[in-house]
Amino acid sequence: MERLDKRNLILKGNLYKVIITLALPIMLNNFIQTLFNLADAYYIGQLGYIEFAATSFVWPVNFLFISIGIGISIAGTSILSQYVGAEKYEEANKVSSQLITLTCIISVIFAAVGYFTAPYIVRLMQASGELARFGSIYLQITFLDTPFMFFYFAFNSIMNAQGDTIKPTILSGLCALLNIILDPIFIFTLNMGVAGAAIATLISKAALAILGAIILAKYSSIIRPSIKNFKFDKEIIKQLFKIGLPSIIGQSGSSLGFLVLNSFILSYGSITLAAFGMVNRITSLVMQPAMGIGSAMTAIVGQNLGNSQPERVKEAFRKSMSLSLFISITGIILLLAFDREIIKFFIEAEDNPEVISQGITYLKYIAYSMPLMGIFSIFQGVFQGSGHTKYSMAMEIGRLWVVRIPMILIFKYLTTAGETGIWFSMSFSNLLVCLYGYWLYRRNKWQARIIG
Repeated sequence: MERLDKRNLILKGNLYKVIITLALPIMLNNFIQTLFNLADAYYIGQLGYIEFAATSFVWPVNFLFISIGIGISIAGTSILSQYVGAEKYEEANKVSSQLITLTCIISVIFAAVGYFTAPYIVRLMQASGELARFGSIYLQITFLDTPFMFFYFAFNSIMNAQGDTIKPTILSGLCALLNIILDPIFIFTLNMGVAGAAIATLISKAALAILGAIILAKYSSIIRPSIKNFKFDKEIIKQLFKIGLPSIIGQSGSSLGFLVLNSFILSYGSITLAAFGMVNRITSLVMQPAMGIGSAMTAIVGQNLGNSQPERVKEAFRKSMSLSLFISITGIILLLAFDREIIKFFIEAEDNPEVISQGITYLKYIAYSMPLMGIFSIFQGVFQGSGHTKYSMAMEIGRLWVVRIPMILIFKYLTTAGETGIWFSMSFSNLLVCLYGYWLYRRNKWQARIIG
């Protein structure tokens, strides 16, 4: 009954109700995951701005590796949601089993490679001294949680495809709470510093994966993966990679772009890097509702296209845009009203006045482009849910490599704008990529189904 109610809601219910019902748990989930990261940020910030800058500096490296897991899980959501919409549940079960097995194998390989190459990668990024030392320590340990993260991506993909966004939220909440409890113990009580923050996160993500496996085995309402008599299916693997590859390229390209971006920012000094990392974490927290709406669109688009209802998808697109803009504008007002207080919460003001000053400047620039970040997320939801991930890839790559990084280079070498050129480029690139996304959407090529 539960599976029919949720499927009927997505295919026939009031779309505002559908969007809010699916997006609210995702918003809460994203909010919890951001708190998960902010807990690290808060405690690491108490160690000093170099430690804080080091964790922000190496984050894109870790994300570069896990982008493959994200890409494959996006393909899984696209395929699974369309099978659910078409009532092809046996095919959905087969795809989910292939998805989990494939991601687990890849993740173990990446964890091993990443752990042993982390110090060399940090040196290649031109970090030195304490920044390089803390960055290497943090990166090595975080690589070890890759298998747990990959499994969670697959779990989340299966849950979201069937419209079940509540169980992942409950799971994330429990594990975020565990991380918040463990952080001060490992960082301060056991005096492990940056390594302690990474170990606390590793333990929390291991718990996340274990609980996710239990939910899939016993409490998944529609899709039930099974390893009994498992054999690799070349056609399913091929389809996962066909749809997932553009997302992998997009996510990887984005990660590489942020690596390059971090190198440019580091050239202005560790203070600027710390301000950049701090404000990004703050804005990611405020943007979780709008991003949750974009994520909810993946299941809505997939199931309705699977059920041959493209016009309903367009209606969902319009209504999700209205909700996202309202939420984002409210977020802007709050951020600008309490900018100094918010930033000072994360960095000790008396010891780091320049970090506070640069952080406030960046926050003011990026706040005005926040509605565009919500719109970007909705376009991604439409293109990923339809399985036409080449469009989401183009938006990911274009935002960084075609617009943002070239603009930063122009400001750096041809003007005297300094770090302000970085902040302006961040905002302006969001505007251009959203205009491009709207052009792709209006072409209507995303409406073609990817299942037979």
